[in-house]
Amino acid sequence: MSAVGKSLTVAGTGLAAGAFVAVRRRRAGPSRTDAGDRWLSVTINCAPHDVQAEKLPVPLQEYGDRIETRIRQAPGDRGTELGVRLRETAPDVAHSVPARLTGADPRQDLRRALRAAKALLEAGEVLEPDAPPTTHDTLGGKLVGLLSRRAGGEGVL
Repeated sequence: MSAVGKSLTVAGTGLAAGAFVAVRRRRAGPSRTDAGDRWLSVTINCAPHDVQAEKLPVPLQEYGDRIETRIRQAPGDRGTELGVRLRETAPDVAHSVPARLTGADPRQDLRRALRAAKALLEAGEVLEPDAPPTTHDTLGGKLVGLLSRRAGGEGVL
């Protein structure tokens, strides 16, 4: 099988798996909580006393009183769990798949700010990937680029 054939097979398998997950989620029905009420959390490699709600990194400070924060010890003594969520939730339409695809979900910016805060607390800076990531434009590279754009800087596909 050629490299193009393998790439198409992998891409097709990934799309089929994504469709399967989407169908299962749709059949599962609504979750116990509204999508806007969910906590967005990251585990930070530092002690819980090193992270203070009053001294959060700038990306989260910019939200001010619009977010709630939760700081606690991560399970298994693996650092600190930092959780945030919006105080005021938008209508359910804002949390739909089309809203996420178009960038209209208000949690997307909060998710980006949380990831930037994690990077600042752990490394002191937000590391960005090299651009362009490769010198050869291959089919596999195009697929990775498509998925990276779809993630929208959130780290979530």
